[in-house]
Formats: sequence, structure tokens, C-alpha cells
Amino acid sequence: MNILISHCFLGEPCRYDGCSRLDRQVIELHRAGHNLIPVCPEVLGGLDTPRAPAELQPDGRVVNEDGEDVTEAYLAGARKALEIAQENGCTLAVLKARSPSCGSGEIYDGTFTHTLVPGWGVTAKLLREAGIVVLDEENLDSRLFEPQG
Repeated sequence: MNILISHCFLGEPCRYDGCSRLDRQVIELHRAGHNLIPVCPEVLGGLDTPRAPAELQPDGRVVNEDGEDVTEAYLAGARKALEIAQENGCTLAVLKARSPSCGSGEIYDGTFTHTLVPGWGVTAKLLREAGIVVLDEENLDSRLFEPQG
């Protein structure tokens, strides 16, 4: 299976803080025979690394900690991630939990106080609307680790 993956899980230092979030569990998906298709929607949207942290606002905009509206970059990156997913026949995405782009089911509330609320990041929402199942590293289905083939 081709799985769209947050690039930071594979050791790419593309997060807002210039770090990665290497995730051994995600790497095990490759060992189980899945083809991992890495994306970083923020970078695809033209944002630099490192960059100011951003949060999705209740009105749908994405604003960084400096007050800059970065919604267009997030939307552009989401569209490119969807295009990559579709080009590669991905029916599943495993994205970074709580991210304003990748969060699936829970995101920060937009106040920069680390308060979590139910919601979907910009990319996760677009992928989901296109029929792609979106999970995060915290809720991977154990059946994905069974050898493929």
C-alpha cells in the first residue's frame, strides 16, 4: 500500500522548529512492505524551516505566533499534498498529530496556550474530504504492520 507520510517522521528536519520527529513505528510500516510517500505540506506551501509556530483559528485562517496570516501557504501545501497522494494512489495518510496542517481529530485552539480542541488540520481535512483515510502516529492500526504481499 502507498501511504502518505509526514516527512518529519522519516527524520527530515522540516517542522516549524527546524527539527524532525523520527518515528520508529512509522518506519516499521516500510519494513512491513508499505511504500511511504513523504510530504511536508508547510514546506510544499513555500514556508521556511524553521518558521514561527502557527495555529488554526476558529474562523479557518492559519495565523503564526507573530500574527502573520499564513493561510494561503497552508492551503497551497495541502493542495500539493493531495495531488501527490492522488498521483501515488494513496488511500491512507499518517500525519503529525495536533499540527495545524496535519492534525487529525485534535488540534490546538489558535490561542498559542497549548489548549487542544476537536478539529482537523488544513491538509488532513482536504485529504479526508477526498476520501483518504487520515491517521496520526498516535492511532495507527496494528493491522498495517502485518507483512504485505
